[in-house]
Amino acid sequence: MFKPQVRIPATYMRGGTSKGVFFRLEDLPQIAQQPGPARDALLLRVIGSPDPYGKHTDGMGGATSSTSKTVILSKSDKDDHDVDYLFGQVSIDKPFIDWSGNCGNLTAAVGAFAISNGLVGKHRLPENGLCTVRIWQANISKTIVAHVPMTHGEVQETGDFELDGVTFPAAEVQIEFMDPADGEGALFPTGNLVDELQVPGMGALQATLINAGIPTIFVNAEDIGYTGTELQEAINNDTQALARFEALRAHGAVKMGLIKDIEEAAARQHTPKIAFVAKAKDYTASSGRQVKAKDVDLLVRALSMGKLHHAMMGTAAVAIGTAAAIPGTLVNLAAGGGNRNLVRFGHPSGTLQVGAEAIQLDGDWQVTKAIMSRSARVLMEGQVRVPGDAF
Repeated sequence: MFKPQVRIPATYMRGGTSKGVFFRLEDLPQIAQQPGPARDALLLRVIGSPDPYGKHTDGMGGATSSTSKTVILSKSDKDDHDVDYLFGQVSIDKPFIDWSGNCGNLTAAVGAFAISNGLVGKHRLPENGLCTVRIWQANISKTIVAHVPMTHGEVQETGDFELDGVTFPAAEVQIEFMDPADGEGALFPTGNLVDELQVPGMGALQATLINAGIPTIFVNAEDIGYTGTELQEAINNDTQALARFEALRAHGAVKMGLIKDIEEAAARQHTPKIAFVAKAKDYTASSGRQVKAKDVDLLVRALSMGKLHHAMMGTAAVAIGTAAAIPGTLVNLAAGGGNRNLVRFGHPSGTLQVGAEAIQLDGDWQVTKAIMSRSARVLMEGQVRVPGDAF
């Protein structure tokens, strides 16, 4: 006999340029309320992974790194925090969930979900105006503050804020990533603003290795044969290029101390991220929109889960804003150098602005917070169904 499907309360949400399946921890089956194989198996089945066809036809995933995501939220027992936020990046073709980092885009939806699902105390909810939701990001042990608009006591989702990479406008949600150096690591794990990274097949590359928002490896576009104006098809259809990027990611991860040897990179797909930067120039975005050099400070292209991202990961945007604020990094130099606390960069879908506050203490750089605006919207809510023998 096959076990029947079980029903699990869930909400399907867009946050920034990503979307994922959101759960309250207490709504998960008891066996999946703790980290472990049962939880991973359940969430894999919800998304529809692993899928050798790469389509996620039998699940809620969208078969891209931006849409193969899960979120578990619970009321926080930490002082001065409302909600604990745990993010799982689901592999498309492997039975694997990476819990090593945050999703900055889905962070934009965490506050709205928390308010609507009773995870924020009613005494903290304004009838109209902005609700400040204090989020504990459990993957990296960091505080994030989301400012969620409220109208007549409910989350305001509709609005006129436009975000490149998202088709329709919505209400603006401002997010502050406090002390964004990832986890307990140093902002610059090697102690250098620029390192020389030896990568087989690519040679010696200048690289900025930074631990902000999410561990990220920045290289110059021209050093690896690109211009910084590339769209997804220029890279994602080139298997040799993707293999070189994965080699770069693996060697950078070792240099950053995230893994001990390059073979371990396969079990850490979500982090670190790879990005390449270039000086500002005109290009055509994926929507057909013309982005002018005068409208951006620099160009950035980033890879997530082995593919060029269609826009920009929110956590990588934090890394970009942080690196841009520190004179001498490759990101800062591509933007023209000097001191800056705000940067607008061009990505495949258009442009994005991010700010960061950086200070130097006893020779070491520290970033107190990074700020950006995103939007979020509930797409569907109710219950997901999963075969009872799947976890």
